[in-house]
Amino acid sequence: MLYQVNTRVWLNKLGLSAGHEVKLDDIPDSELERFRDAGFNWIWLLSVWQTGDAGRRISRSNQDWRKEFAETLPDLKEEDIDGSGFAIESYTVNRRIGDEASLERLRKKLNERGIKLMLDFVPNHTAIDNEWVGLHPGFFIRGQESDIGKYPLNYTRVAFNGTELIFAHGRDPYFPGWPDTLQLNYANPDLHEAMSRELLKIGGLCDGVRCDMAMLLLPDVFERTWGMKCKPFWPEAIHRVKASYPDFCMMAEVYWDMEYTLLQQGFDYAYDKRLYDRLKDGHAKSVREHFFAGQDYQSKMTRFLENHDEQRAASCFPLGKHQAAAVLTYLSPGMRFFHQGQIDGMKKKVSPHLVRAADEENDAALGSFYSGLLEMLKQPVLRNGNWQLLTCTQAWEGNRTFEKYIAFSWTGDQDERIIAIVNYSPIRSQCYVRLPFTRMEGNSWSFTDILTGISYEREGSDLAARGLYIDEPAWKIYVFRLVVKQG
Repeated sequence: MLYQVNTRVWLNKLGLSAGHEVKLDDIPDSELERFRDAGFNWIWLLSVWQTGDAGRRISRSNQDWRKEFAETLPDLKEEDIDGSGFAIESYTVNRRIGDEASLERLRKKLNERGIKLMLDFVPNHTAIDNEWVGLHPGFFIRGQESDIGKYPLNYTRVAFNGTELIFAHGRDPYFPGWPDTLQLNYANPDLHEAMSRELLKIGGLCDGVRCDMAMLLLPDVFERTWGMKCKPFWPEAIHRVKASYPDFCMMAEVYWDMEYTLLQQGFDYAYDKRLYDRLKDGHAKSVREHFFAGQDYQSKMTRFLENHDEQRAASCFPLGKHQAAAVLTYLSPGMRFFHQGQIDGMKKKVSPHLVRAADEENDAALGSFYSGLLEMLKQPVLRNGNWQLLTCTQAWEGNRTFEKYIAFSWTGDQDERIIAIVNYSPIRSQCYVRLPFTRMEGNSWSFTDILTGISYEREGSDLAARGLYIDEPAWKIYVFRLVVKQG
């Protein structure tokens, strides 16, 4: 259970409430206990590292970005724009929020409450004013004057010892460069060593890292983007950090169906962007087929409905679809990833360049739903039990609406049984859900919907023969606890 917090936005909000500046040491214990009481055992603090003046200037002057910022904050002020948390000047704690000692104290407080700390590792690029530009220019992709002319969005001039050198902006192969960054050169073995040392340094300050755009370092991707060969970075770097910190967690942000590749290179978890996209598209068949993957693989997926890169779920999922997608996302195996503001139904996306979020009213219906969902997810069977995708069959010949249903079961010790059933479609649908439990016949079974408390009774012989009959409207969800009533 992972909760992502935009650290600068969070501290800004706490400061407004307190009437004074709030840094890491000033975070009230009640805030940490709120995370614990909600059931989270990982907190990802976004944008903890030092950003520079150059990145701040670029963020404030880029007109396309400012348009986005103004959509979030109609009363946008210059001080709201503090540079992207992914344009890192150095892996030191941002002076505006504290220092290394205060971060260590916060981590200790979290750990005492059973919560682990996750931070950012941005391996593909640095800020333009990173000290390596002057000390180790060979760590970066260099360009020529002709590159500036041909690809003005991908290259920039940087002052260097009284002259100017041309460097490439950090980017992926499908989009223009990020103008507040410089691209690191993984064809240089010395850079591998330097970045491994940075990862080791971060390893001493937290319990895990989320690695930004981790697939960009894969040799084939790097060569396709930059025309240079490089050796794999991740296997050796991950081995080194885990040799020093055996329980350290490595989570990869990854796209383009490269999740398995990153897991093979040593990552503990990988973003499941494909599931998010399929849920957003709203086609039950592709969502159900997504869960055909082996459980060893699925248990390493990081499942989410929003994060700082995606649209707010409340803005792009209508309420019924939102709740249905949430049940499918968070009752599947893997790491359950929630984003700051998601459970309150916030609709305005907050850029990592900003230190203030818009004032929005909480969505009472979503808040109530997520409160029940989070409470339900505390149950041991849903954290440590055995998950299984269930088969849904047609309710009568010629009725294809059974294909709109997706169902899971979770089983645990002491005959714990939970099933989740979702009509993931905009139409009323019918099906029989085949149950995987033994000794169904000869017993009466109670089905209690955990989200509503409503109970139903069904005869085991019919359940064993045909399954559980479901006839429900669009986006209907059930999460049943099954209990034997009599033998």
